[in-house]
Amino acid sequence: MLSEGIHSLVDTGNQVLLLHGLKKAKQPADKQFPFGYGKEIYFWSFVVAILIFAVGAGVSIYEGIHHIIAPTPMGDPTLSFWVLGLAFVFEGVAWFFALNEFTRSKGKWGYLEAVQRGKDPSMFVVLFEDSAAMLGLLIAFLGIAASYYTGNPLFDGIASVIIGLILAGTAIWLAYETKSLLIGESANPELVSDIRRIVSHYDTVESIHELLTMHMGPDFIIATLNVNFKDDLSTGQLEQTIANMDLQIKQKYPPVKRVFIEAHTISSSVTKTPQR
Repeated sequence: MLSEGIHSLVDTGNQVLLLHGLKKAKQPADKQFPFGYGKEIYFWSFVVAILIFAVGAGVSIYEGIHHIIAPTPMGDPTLSFWVLGLAFVFEGVAWFFALNEFTRSKGKWGYLEAVQRGKDPSMFVVLFEDSAAMLGLLIAFLGIAASYYTGNPLFDGIASVIIGLILAGTAIWLAYETKSLLIGESANPELVSDIRRIVSHYDTVESIHELLTMHMGPDFIIATLNVNFKDDLSTGQLEQTIANMDLQIKQKYPPVKRVFIEAHTISSSVTKTPQR
C-alpha cells in the first residue's frame, strides 16, 4: 500500500511537471532562444523519467526489501482493498482517455512504432505512467491478498519490489525515448524524403548534396539543404527558386518553421578560390 501511495504521489507530481513543460514550450521565441522553447517539453519529460526511477522505483524497492527482511503481521485488508479498487477505477478512466488520445495522434503507425517515432513525449509518457500505475495496483492487491490469506507477510514485500521494478523499467524506457529528442532528433524519414522530392523536382536543381532536419519541439522542425543548382542561373533566378522552395516546403509541412538552403555551386567556388 505504501509503495502504491508513493507511486500515486509521484504520478501527480509528474502530471504537474508535464503541464508546466507544455506551457513553457508554447512561449514565443526571443533573443535568448531564437528557435523558441519547444524543447522544454523534452526536458521536463526527461525529468519525469528520472523522478519515476529515483523516487517511485527507489522507494518501492527499498520498502519491499525492508518488509522482506523484517516482515510485520498483516491486519484486516478490507480498507486497503477498497482504496486499491477505487484507485484502479480512477486510474482506468485516466488510462482510457490517454489511450484514446494516443491512438488518435499515432495515425497509421503501430503503438510501439508511434512511441519510437513520435516527437511529442507528453502523449506516451502519460499513457505509460497510467499503464504502470494500473499494473502496480493489481500487483499490490495480489500481494496484500496473498499475505492476508496465507498468513505470510513476505508476499506484501515481494509485491512492493515487483512494483518498484516495473517503475524502474518504465522510467528507463521513457528516459531512453526522450533522450534522443532532447539531444536533437531528425524528422521522420517520410517527411525528409518528401522534402528531397520537392526540391529535386525543380528544373534548376542538379542534385542535393545534403539534407538535415531537427526537431526543436513537437511542432517545430528545422530543415537545412545543400543544393547544387545549375551554373547558368542568375542571382535573381537563384533567389526566386530558393524562395519558392521555402514556401512550398512550409505550405505542405506547417511544422517546418525554418528552411535554410545553401547553394552548393557558390560554396564550392569559394572553397576552391586560391589563397593569396
